[in-house]
Amino acid sequence: MDRSANLDTEELKMTREQYILATHQNSLPRTEHPQFYPVGIYGWRKRCLYFFVLLLLVTMIVNLAMTIWILKVMNFTVDGMGNLRVTKKGIRLEGISEFLLPLYVKEIHSRKDSPLVLQSDRNVTVNARNHMGQLTGQLTVGTEGAVFGHSVETPHIRAEPSQDLKLESPTRSLVMEAPRGVQVSAAAGDLKATCRKELHLQSTEGEIFLNADTIRLGNLPVGSFPSSSSSSSPSSSAPRQTIYELCVCPNGKLYLSPAGAGSTCQSSSNICLWS
Repeated sequence: MDRSANLDTEELKMTREQYILATHQNSLPRTEHPQFYPVGIYGWRKRCLYFFVLLLLVTMIVNLAMTIWILKVMNFTVDGMGNLRVTKKGIRLEGISEFLLPLYVKEIHSRKDSPLVLQSDRNVTVNARNHMGQLTGQLTVGTEGAVFGHSVETPHIRAEPSQDLKLESPTRSLVMEAPRGVQVSAAAGDLKATCRKELHLQSTEGEIFLNADTIRLGNLPVGSFPSSSSSSSPSSSAPRQTIYELCVCPNGKLYLSPAGAGSTCQSSSNICLWS
């Protein structure tokens, strides 16, 4: 009896809970159309994103086209760029090239049986420096010729055909030296040496040899005989003096003396006192 009473009590409790639960669910409001919340980028944000993606794509295409154009114009290859080739011995440059900045190289060679041409609108300057960076030599080639900043050592100097060769030092001296001699020759013209003050021809151990059909010494002073009260005035009918004797002063100065039956250098040596 007690057991059956307990079962009835539990059934009543379960029935009561089910009733309460069903009544609570029925009391809740029911919506016929459920609400959905969108997830993502919409509106002006989506349009801006598409614009930036399109702009990035266009920039990539332009950069790729510019890169291909530069490679085509500069003629890039696996061996070098354009006329510039990288070899095992260094860099080989073919054709005409233009350098806008200083060029520092160890050696420059042209192709075999081809000249090496250096061209500039103004001057071409070649400098030589020591390990301390000090200037030891300079060569400047301009419209007026070649200008050397220091001494020059060369086996041959010549001018272009039908052009004059001029060696000049505007502010300093010009020295030509050679251990076995210096030869200056003009096969089909004159050889002139002009100076403002003195021209020295000196030989320390040998002699100065002048070999020509005619040797002329112009503008030599003419010595005169000492005047005396007993001498008569020269007559207008006396013949004109055309023959002179070449005399030398003790200091090496040359002068002319009127020729006579004998030597007249001693008689007209008063010109040596003026030198």
